[in-house]
Amino acid sequence: MTLLRAHTSHLIEAGCDEAGRGCLAGPVFAAAVILSRQFYHPLLNDSKLLTEAQRTLLRPIIEQEAISFAVAAVSAEEIDCINILNASIKAMHLALDKLHNQPEMILVDGNRFIPYSIIPHLCIIKGDGKMASIAAASVLAKSYRDDFMLQAHTQFPYYGWDTNKGYPTKYHRQQIRSLGHSPLHRKTFNA
Repeated sequence: MTLLRAHTSHLIEAGCDEAGRGCLAGPVFAAAVILSRQFYHPLLNDSKLLTEAQRTLLRPIIEQEAISFAVAAVSAEEIDCINILNASIKAMHLALDKLHNQPEMILVDGNRFIPYSIIPHLCIIKGDGKMASIAAASVLAKSYRDDFMLQAHTQFPYYGWDTNKGYPTKYHRQQIRSLGHSPLHRKTFNA
């Protein structure tokens, strides 16, 4: 699949995406990535369409070749306070705050975003499968979140986070019903 490298060729674009919106546990992560117009990798795509091995391969390539990238997270506790949509957008804003280069346009996966500073933005439904910078952000957000959940699994090994990464599998739901919530569970999400 060939992803577009730039939407507005004369502007510095940052692609933004999140990972973990549909999880029962753990933070929501977001990444912001600015790629050069020449960046290309044949595997780059929506992170959900890639294997873990492919994401592991792509992550250091994106990090080394990006003009700028940043990853941020919003905790399960804050998700419960402000809701998952607002938490996802906040994580994107936090990632944008950490970029070393300021973008002139923000490309966001999905259809909802709160304006960031005075920088214009464009929401693109399924943008992680259309725009290279959003795809790169999806890979970083997903891989950083997976790493977090693997580490969390060592503290709370009863929920299967080493395999389900906090998503609502049958086993994960059963364990919540049997053991209750961990401190990393989103209490407002139905198990």
